[in-house]
Amino acid sequence: MTPTAETLKRRLAASPTVGLIGLGYVGLPLAVAFAESGATVIGVDLDVRRVAAVRAGESFIEDVPTEPLARLVRAGRLSASDDIGALRDADAIVICVPTPLGKSKEPDISFIVAAADAVAGIIRRGQLVVLESTTYPGTTQEILVPRFQARGLIAGRDVFVAFSPERIDPGNRRWTLRDIPKVVGGVTDACRDLASALYARVTREVVPVSGPETAEMVKLFENTFRSVNIALVNEFAIMCRRLRLSVWEVIAAAATKPFGFMPFYPGPGLGGHCLPSDPHYLSWKVRLEGYEPRFITFADEINRRMPAYVVQMVADALNDRSRALRGARILVLGVAYKAGVADVRDSPALEIIEGLLAKGAVVVYHDPYVPAVTVGAVTLESLPWDDAGLASRDVVLILTAHAGSDWSLIVREAPLVIDTRNATGGLPPSPHVIRL
Repeated sequence: MTPTAETLKRRLAASPTVGLIGLGYVGLPLAVAFAESGATVIGVDLDVRRVAAVRAGESFIEDVPTEPLARLVRAGRLSASDDIGALRDADAIVICVPTPLGKSKEPDISFIVAAADAVAGIIRRGQLVVLESTTYPGTTQEILVPRFQARGLIAGRDVFVAFSPERIDPGNRRWTLRDIPKVVGGVTDACRDLASALYARVTREVVPVSGPETAEMVKLFENTFRSVNIALVNEFAIMCRRLRLSVWEVIAAAATKPFGFMPFYPGPGLGGHCLPSDPHYLSWKVRLEGYEPRFITFADEINRRMPAYVVQMVADALNDRSRALRGARILVLGVAYKAGVADVRDSPALEIIEGLLAKGAVVVYHDPYVPAVTVGAVTLESLPWDDAGLASRDVVLILTAHAGSDWSLIVREAPLVIDTRNATGGLPPSPHVIRL
């Protein structure tokens, strides 16, 4: 290592100053973890509401309890700003900004570009910059490195640049940030080693790889693997229903095989920021190389058809009972994209509700995590459970199986239950309960 790298490595092992750009589902838990490790942490976000909340010691992320956040803020270990200049003296800067899809499903890395430009405006010799935002292979080398070099700073000699994919699973209490191994790929060996030293503060295992492109590809492979297998089991659910079989029973029995099988479970569609978009980052990149990723495209088609399939399930179930979908009173349980979180980004529930409303259904919802949601041009508010009126609904549609719900009560009171998550799977079979 150069003297600059050696000095930085000592600081990273002692009491470094760490800057986080982006204080969302990835950045805020990471900021708290670094602060708890003894680092001084400065979070930067353009959303002044997030900045104000952190300064007040108030968490807006389910995985970050308010009490430890407030304690770290009071102790001066964690602060927040909307000014990138606050990171001038940071030893390490970690970029955790969104990477959405454009209207044509092409990567939108404008947030990465803006963050890279901002960092380039303040960067100095002896800093480590790590990109965590999910993106296509080559982004770190193509976007970050040239901007720093334009300032006369060579990656691996003057500044140190790496990519480490975020692996946070919101709402997962079993696999926390500390428990999940951290993949790290550096532009040079020194970059990799310094990034590994940084993350060793907050995780039990660091997994170094040969370069940032490999690390970028790792994240895309992980989420493409999930997306493709979910598509497979979603199509399997459709086939099982045609054959009048329970896909849930089939999966449970298949899962007893101790090798060669990993259970995935069907649902009303993909949601959240990662799974609906990450495979498209990979598809876009490899198309530039002249290869058409047909498997990914087909999986995406299956997953994106699931909300419409659920709407048809509701219509068919009502029709079998001599009822029309138009005018039907439907209570949706859960609009978050997964259980235990308030995140509705790309939630299939929104598309399903929009489809039901378009066909004339009267839809209300209950979700303890989501007080209000906008569907198309309509804003709905979560119905208090006391006003749910299960017996008065034509259909109770389970889209998100939040813990704490009394499924036996729901099955007992509701005249028709359509369960897309197998939330009622532990209860005795009932003719008025239809499972995906």
